Amino acid sequence: MVLRVFRWSPGTGARFEDFPIRPLDGTTVLDALVRLRESQAPDLAFRYACRVGMCGSCAMVVNGRERWACRTRLATVASRGATVTVRPLYHFPLIRDLVVDMAPFVRKMTEAGAAFVPGGRPPGAGQVERPAIDAAIECIGCGACLSACTVVRWNPRFPGPAALNRAFTLDADGRDAGVAARWSALLGEDGILRCHGQAQCTAVCPMQISPADSILRLRRKAVRSLFLRT
Repeated sequence: MVLRVFRWSPGTGARFEDFPIRPLDGTTVLDALVRLRESQAPDLAFRYACRVGMCGSCAMVVNGRERWACRTRLATVASRGATVTVRPLYHFPLIRDLVVDMAPFVRKMTEAGAAFVPGGRPPGAGQVERPAIDAAIECIGCGACLSACTVVRWNPRFPGPAALNRAFTLDADGRDAGVAARWSALLGEDGILRCHGQAQCTAVCPMQISPADSILRLRRKAVRSLFLRT
């Protein structure tokens, strides 16, 4: 089997480099990258932490699809003798090889108002509509959905699926005091109406969250509010 790895560093051009590997049963993409760095490519840069599918830091594009390297077994993405291609997430600035700068992800969260704003009320004064948001609160910010989003590709001002999913969960939190400012951003020119509804974000989410559904529910609430005002 061949592992084709994207390589880039400041001052050098982007390229793919092929490495022959002999995977064992159960070998993951992350296992293969670790072995490459130990034996064939000591300067190879990639990011990981927990190695057990909890932190999301090893998110990358494997054979054209956003995945967590630690959860992706080579046997599931290619047959023996085939080539497995690994590249960094799309729509993020490169730092080196497979490592991307997550600053745009954080910035989009901030711009969409996807942060809890304390309202000054005592604990228990507000209500959280947990049944409505339980399926959406497990996002750990791996960036896979942002990489897969076709709208972000053409409009970098679009907040992206993760930020809008987070905004949806906060909108259901009665303790939050950032509702007005958040909806101003959500209903702006580059807000929820820009989503094309292709649901690529949902298709690649390793946590099985549906940001597309969260965005649709925000849209429905916006439409209901419009009719209530008329």
